[in-house]
Amino acid sequence: MLSEKIKSLIALLPDRPGVYQMKDADDRIIYIGKAKNLKKRVSQYFLRPQSGKVAAMVSHVDHFDFIIVSSEKEAFILEMNMIQTHYPRYNIMLMDDSHYPYIALKKHGDVLLKIARNSKDPNFFYFGPFPSASACYQTMELLNKIYPTRKCRTIPTKPCLYYSMGQCLAPCIHGVNEKQNNELYVEIKRFLGGDTSAARAALREKMEEAASKLDFEMAGECKKTLDAIEYVTAKQTVEFAGDTVSRDVVAFASREGYLAFAVLTYRKGMLLGKSIHVVPVFGDLQEQVCDLCLQYYSNHDAPKEIVARVASLKEEVESVYEGVTVIYPKEGRLSDVVSMAELNARQALDSHFMTARLDDEAEELLENLAALLGIRLPLRIELFDNSHLQGSSPVGAMVCYINGKPAKKMYRKFHLDPQVAGDDYHSMIHVVKRRYARLKAENQSMPDLILTDGGLPQVRATKEGLKEAGVDTIPAFGLFKNDKHQTEGLIDENGNVFPIDSKSPLFFLLMRMQDEVHRFAITFHRNERSKAMKKDLLDGIPGIGEKRKELIRRHYSSRDALVSANVEELAQLLPMESAVALHKKLHSEKKKA
Repeated sequence: MLSEKIKSLIALLPDRPGVYQMKDADDRIIYIGKAKNLKKRVSQYFLRPQSGKVAAMVSHVDHFDFIIVSSEKEAFILEMNMIQTHYPRYNIMLMDDSHYPYIALKKHGDVLLKIARNSKDPNFFYFGPFPSASACYQTMELLNKIYPTRKCRTIPTKPCLYYSMGQCLAPCIHGVNEKQNNELYVEIKRFLGGDTSAARAALREKMEEAASKLDFEMAGECKKTLDAIEYVTAKQTVEFAGDTVSRDVVAFASREGYLAFAVLTYRKGMLLGKSIHVVPVFGDLQEQVCDLCLQYYSNHDAPKEIVARVASLKEEVESVYEGVTVIYPKEGRLSDVVSMAELNARQALDSHFMTARLDDEAEELLENLAALLGIRLPLRIELFDNSHLQGSSPVGAMVCYINGKPAKKMYRKFHLDPQVAGDDYHSMIHVVKRRYARLKAENQSMPDLILTDGGLPQVRATKEGLKEAGVDTIPAFGLFKNDKHQTEGLIDENGNVFPIDSKSPLFFLLMRMQDEVHRFAITFHRNERSKAMKKDLLDGIPGIGEKRKELIRRHYSSRDALVSANVEELAQLLPMESAVALHKKLHSEKKKA
C-alpha cells in the first residue's frame, strides 16, 4: 500500500532524464539510480510488484529525491559521483577501483620501459592494459632481460652492472645512438605485438654458440630465458591473429539470485586476461549488466570495440563513451569468443556457490552487530590504528568498510605530530579530529560506526577527537582484548563490554577488519621508517646529492640490501670516494646496532 507521501512525490516526477535517491526514515540514502525518464523509472518501483533485493529496498524507502539533468551522459556521470560519495546500502558497486597497468615504451631517445597506470603520455607507446598485474610485471621483467634497455631513470656517471651483463647500451658513456635505438624500439614493439620469433631465434643462436664453447652457464641462462618467453606468451592466447583493434568481450551468467559479470581483455589480437565480478541480482538482468559495464569503464580505459550479447548495451555505452563501438555478434568467431566469456562467467558462479560466502552474509552480520551495540545498521565502518617504534616514524591509519567489504579508495594515512609520538591516547585524538573535522568542513558523509584497535583508553580518545571535530554523535567502540591479548568483543566509552562468540561469523568479520587496519598501519609505518633510515644514512656524505640518493634507493630497496653491498658495487653508482665513505658509515652504523 503506497503511503500518501510516496504518492505525492510520484506526482511531482518529471518526464526528464536525471538521478534519483531513495531514502529511509532516517533520511539516509539507501539507493541511487539514473533514468532516461524519471517519472517512468521511479514510479515502476512502487507501482509494479517487486521481488528479491528490489523488494527489500522498496520496503525501506520512506521518501525519495531527484536531480534533473540535460542528458543521459550527465545522468551517468552524476550517478557515479554520488554513489562513490555516499556508498548507498543497495547499490551494487565493483569495489576494485584500481586502474590496470600498461607496459609503456618510450618513443624517442634512450629505449626505456616502465609500468604505467594510464596511457595518456604521448611520449610513450603503450601495450595493455593487463587485468593481471603479475602478467604485466613478468612481461616487463622478461623484456628488460632480453633487450638492452636503459634501466636507470637518472643517468649515472659510470656504467652499471647491467652494461657488463649485456642488458644495457650504457647511454651514460655512449650517448644516444638513434639508429640503434630505433632498431631496438621496433624489436620490442614486435615482441609486444605477439611476434617473438626474432627474440627466440637470437637466444637459440646465443645458446648454441655458448654450448659449442662449453660455456654451459651462459647456455643455461639462455634456455631459462627461452622458457620464460614460452611461459609468458603461452598465457596470451591469440584469438585474432593480425588484428590491431583494442577489444573487450563482455558476458554474464545468472543463478539463484546472483550475477557474474565477465570482461575478457584483448589487445593486438592477444587475450591479456579476464576480470569477473559476482554480485547479487538487483532488478532486470540486462539493465544491471549495462549498469555494471558503465561502472567498469568509469575505472578502466574503454577499448575501441566491445563485443557482447546484451541487447541494450550498444545504446547505453555509445551514448556515454565516444569512440567506442558495441557489437552484438550472432555467428562467427566473435560469437564464439562471447560464448567462451559466458563459460567463464558460469564457472565463476559455480566457484562462488562452492565456496564459503561470508561476504554474502555481511548484511545479516551487520544487522547482528547493530542489535548487539544498540545502534542503527552500520553500513559504513571506519577503523583506526596507530603505529610507531619507540616514538620514531609515528603514523596513523584508517581503513573503511562499506557493506562489510573493504573500500580501499577510502583508506587514509596520517603523519603524526612528533609532539604526540609514542603517546597512543593523544595520537588517537589527533588522527580522529583531523579525519572528521575535514569531512565536516567538506560536507562529506560520515560513517555509521567507528572502531579502534584497542581498549577503553582508545575509545575515550576517539570520542574526545570526535568532540573536538564537532561530530561527537558517531558511535565509537574498541576491539576489547583479554589478559591473553585475545580479542573478546567490543567496549564503549563507559566501559560496557559486548562479548562476541569467537566461533561466530560476526567475530571473524570483525577480525578481518582488525587485521586489515593493523596491516595497513604497519605497512605505512615500515615504509616511513625505511625512508627515514635511508635518509639518515645517506645524509652528510660528500658527493651524494639528491639525484644519487634517488639512484641508490632504486637499486637498494632495503637498508639490509644497502649494508650488504661492497665498495666495488657501490662504486658502480657513486664516485669511489663517496662509495668508500658510504660503506664506512653503513658498517659503523651496523656495529652500533
